Amino acid sequence: MGYLMQISRTVAFVGLGYIGLPTAVIMANHGLKVTGVDINAANVERINRGEVTIVEPGLEEQLKRAIDSGNLTATTEMVHADVYVIAVPTPFKENYEGDLSYIMSAAENIAPQLQGDELVILESTSPPTTTRKLAAKILELRPDLVADGTENPEGKPVIYFAYCPERILPGKAMEELITNSRIIGGQTPKATEIASEIYGAFCTGELAPTDDVTAEMAKLTENSFRDVNIAFANELSLISDRLGIDVWELINLANKHPRVNILQPGPGVGGHCIAVDPWFIVSTDRDNSNLIRTAREVNDGKPEWVIEKVKDAAGSAPEPVVAALGLAFKPNIDDLRESPAMDITAKLAEEFNHGTILAVEPNVSELPKKLEGHTNIEFTDYESAIERADVVALLVDHDEFKTVPATALAGKQVVDTKGIWR
Repeated sequence: MGYLMQISRTVAFVGLGYIGLPTAVIMANHGLKVTGVDINAANVERINRGEVTIVEPGLEEQLKRAIDSGNLTATTEMVHADVYVIAVPTPFKENYEGDLSYIMSAAENIAPQLQGDELVILESTSPPTTTRKLAAKILELRPDLVADGTENPEGKPVIYFAYCPERILPGKAMEELITNSRIIGGQTPKATEIASEIYGAFCTGELAPTDDVTAEMAKLTENSFRDVNIAFANELSLISDRLGIDVWELINLANKHPRVNILQPGPGVGGHCIAVDPWFIVSTDRDNSNLIRTAREVNDGKPEWVIEKVKDAAGSAPEPVVAALGLAFKPNIDDLRESPAMDITAKLAEEFNHGTILAVEPNVSELPKKLEGHTNIEFTDYESAIERADVVALLVDHDEFKTVPATALAGKQVVDTKGIWR
């Protein structure tokens, strides 16, 4: 009990991005003493001033409260803490295997700080056995330490490891961090117990104990399930287009069945989770992941279909003006990671090299760097873009776009990938 009371005092949260910053803030506002660690010095300075670095409803107010209370500070330097929580990116490589370099870099920075009895928690979505690789890396750097659950005849100081994946919805993070259930995947029962104490400090949802590898696979399974279901809706949209029927009406009719709940189609799938995680399962077992792989291929292929629809809408116009409405991967946030809308906009600039692409994203203040190399892309507001455009491509269903009157679209060629202007 004394140990659990001790670890509740200090937490080093490594990675202050879309998951890390909200989680660190929630922890701090529930009594934990949190130091946020991030390599982005400019963001660290802003956070210490109480300024948000991402768009997330409710975050700014809670961040200021956490900073003012003294329970949260941010730094670029690793510190000693009783608990380390790692929430860094895990992209995939060209062969779709997970890129663990950010996790291993965090391990290298944490290892020198360890003294014994610390808990290291991995939150980053990762391929199965990543937590074990993280532990092995730390123990390789610190042979004077030993992982809990292994033989320890020399009585070396013990380190605990766990995998506790996040499962929040961007845009509702501040609520769901508290109310959603949480998987607690300790490498040993003691690690699970300690991690449960940490998450129990702020999480009112169920804390579900398991081992680390099962927890890693559970996170991937959740997002792969969603990806497969989105792929079904996207495939229906392709078939419906060929048959000349309205896919949204089709899905609405099918969903009237008491045991049918088809999701909505779109221009593809983005974000760091659903667009990435299924590939981790595929790369782990290529022989038995055919459905998961096919779903990824369907969703990855949808942006090309959208581009062809825009090209058809533009016809033979020599210098078409195309409004690309939305760059984020989902509505009402500023998260551009793995966004199909971003890829579509970049590809449209290449396809219409003699035309103009009007990029619109109400949740960011300037053209994203990924699009800066295209000289025929202009960053503008949605009203100006629609007014100037020959073709309007609705790529993200932000609330602002839902208010566009039908009169503003009169005489325009419209490619509505979200069905909001039907």
